[in-house]
Amino acid sequence: MDSALRAMSDAVLAIAAERRVDPVLQKLADAARDLVHARYAAIGIPDGEGGFATFLTSGMSDAQYEALGRLPRTHGMLGAMLETPEPYRTANIQEDPRFQGWPSAHPNMRSFLGVPIVSRAEVIGAFYLTQKKGGRGTQFTTEDEELIRTLAAHAAIAIENARLNERSRELSTIEERKRLARELHDSVTQTLFSIGLTAEAAAELIESDAARARDQLGRLQELTSAAMEEMRSLIFELRPAELESEGLAAALRKHVEVLRRLHRQEIELRVDGDRRLPPTVENGLFRIAQEALGNALRHSGAGHVVVSLAARDSLVSIRVEDDGCGFDPEEAAMRSRRLGLTSMRERAEALGGTLSIESEPGEGTTIAVEVSGGRADPRGDR
Repeated sequence: MDSALRAMSDAVLAIAAERRVDPVLQKLADAARDLVHARYAAIGIPDGEGGFATFLTSGMSDAQYEALGRLPRTHGMLGAMLETPEPYRTANIQEDPRFQGWPSAHPNMRSFLGVPIVSRAEVIGAFYLTQKKGGRGTQFTTEDEELIRTLAAHAAIAIENARLNERSRELSTIEERKRLARELHDSVTQTLFSIGLTAEAAAELIESDAARARDQLGRLQELTSAAMEEMRSLIFELRPAELESEGLAAALRKHVEVLRRLHRQEIELRVDGDRRLPPTVENGLFRIAQEALGNALRHSGAGHVVVSLAARDSLVSIRVEDDGCGFDPEEAAMRSRRLGLTSMRERAEALGGTLSIESEPGEGTTIAVEVSGGRADPRGDR
């Protein structure tokens, strides 16, 4: 039993480290199969409309799973586990009156253990385990049932936490879209308005003063170019292609190049190490750097901004320093939502890292994020 408890502890720790729903479910299915030595395991989350929103298996080959064609419906034994919080064990699932058969490509199964996953008195999913290993006639035991019941209690918490994390990421995306919409209104819209006025002036002068009309047309070209650069910058912020294909350092270089064309401030980029990181880490760090740079260029009144990326050892850090007006950190909470400080801190925490803010009125600002780099991305160092 001690070995089973150790295996349970290892499984719970591995699951707790995952923040996305589907990977959590897959780890739960794999852990359940290993804990009770089942040949096959599955975990299903109902959609509330007679089907499963998610149904993940463990032990089935890709060919077997693909041959099933589609997600199963919540009927028969699958549905029975969603109607009550009580587990169910049987030596032969095929003899149960609720059994309704399975597709021809489905593996033949006899011994069965089903355990609902209950959260706040509601069944939110279920474990399905079949074919206890150990020879023909081997059945799941009371100890097996208790192990999966314990795992199901942890599963309920893990699933709810993963859902909350995904919801938090969705809200962060909404906030980012709102920020981009504000920037479109504040910058591009104003530039387009100036383009319209300049075009009208050129049209009025074309007959009476050709030289001044040419000047206005030159100004029109400058405004149009500025609007296009601003749009490129905003589009790049939505999804920088270099981040996926070339990595964080390359994406930062490209972003700084774009910002240099749009702003009068001097922007310096320092890169110490260029190894690839897991995609979630690279994306989170890039978004934090993006927000911090935007604050420095738009709100600080700085003349010089330095962006530093260090990615050589187990710790990865980004610092954004400016020589602008600074602010009182004690008052930062009052305007943290407007300046994006809250979203930056939440992103850092989601990566398991920390965000620090150093600033004083008239002394500039330094925003630094530090996270564990973890294992290098399999795409390799650059």
